[in-house]
Amino acid sequence: MARLPLIAGFVPHWPRASFATVAAYAPPGVGMLAVGIVAEVFGPHGEAVPGFDFALCADRPGPVPTDLGVPLDVRHGLDWLVSADLVIALPWAGFRTPPAPAVLDALSAAYARGALVAAHCVGTFALAAAGLLDGRRATTHWRFAELLARRHSEVVVEPDALYVDEGRVVTGAGAAAGFDLCLHLLRREHGAAMANAVARDVVLPSHRDGGQAQYLAAPVPEDCRDERLAEVLAWARENLHQPLPVAELARRALMSKRSFARRFAAATGTTPHAWVRSLRLSGAEELLETTDLPVEEIARRVGYGSATVLREQFVRRRGVPPAPTAAPSRTRRDGAGGRAARFHEPRHDQKGF
Repeated sequence: MARLPLIAGFVPHWPRASFATVAAYAPPGVGMLAVGIVAEVFGPHGEAVPGFDFALCADRPGPVPTDLGVPLDVRHGLDWLVSADLVIALPWAGFRTPPAPAVLDALSAAYARGALVAAHCVGTFALAAAGLLDGRRATTHWRFAELLARRHSEVVVEPDALYVDEGRVVTGAGAAAGFDLCLHLLRREHGAAMANAVARDVVLPSHRDGGQAQYLAAPVPEDCRDERLAEVLAWARENLHQPLPVAELARRALMSKRSFARRFAAATGTTPHAWVRSLRLSGAEELLETTDLPVEEIARRVGYGSATVLREQFVRRRGVPPAPTAAPSRTRRDGAGGRAARFHEPRHDQKGF
């Protein structure tokens, strides 16, 4: 069962869902990596995370060839795609040839009905062929970005982005960046708490740096083989309101600062400084979304001296002002900024931890 970061005095709850049904379109030659990504993110995660009604769909029900040569048994046709709340076009080996007209019509019909439509890697070519990217920014696998721009001059291609959010149309980069896209959709529509829980369940960072100024949140190991280090990490999660300098963490681990930093990097893939900062920001974002606490109190609970420092860290690490207030039920929108932020003061250069 996925666990949420422990924050003193905070019991998380989930906002009401924006999308409940998810349809992933699997064309002939679909990439099995992409299938695994969407199934992992939107599939069941135990009682800790509300489930989605997730299904693969194809041109017609039945076996679908994959890029690995192993057929995939798909039970749903395009009718499921048209009716879903979230539609994801998966990448496929034959992307240089546009999908069948019936598929393009189904994608367009889903969008016209109000669905959130997404694609990653060369799945973006399907959305472009359906005309859903006309006049919009989009991304795809960097290797095929030039081809996308050449074939669809009406699309503003951003080859360096991990994902591009254009409201009801969201595109992602290639291969493993599908995780970034899916976690972004979870975070945007269901809140940080759910996205963080799913990310931890699949042992991934919930954000990564990229062209859309996503913040690289260091992975937080649930099970650390170094028992002494695991105890220190657990203590840090429960004491975010304290300064948590590296010297104190090392002291609790009964190590020198140098040994602690080395073993910490081996266990988490990052530095103690970056890990604590990630934990503070994630905790603050969850509190902003799920409670009505004043910003000053939230800043205190996660270890920042003031709302000003919290604000500056969000702008610096996220590229946007702090997360919104408790997320209500959302209707479909034409822009990505559908939630009202708790504050929107300009950025100042100030370092914090």
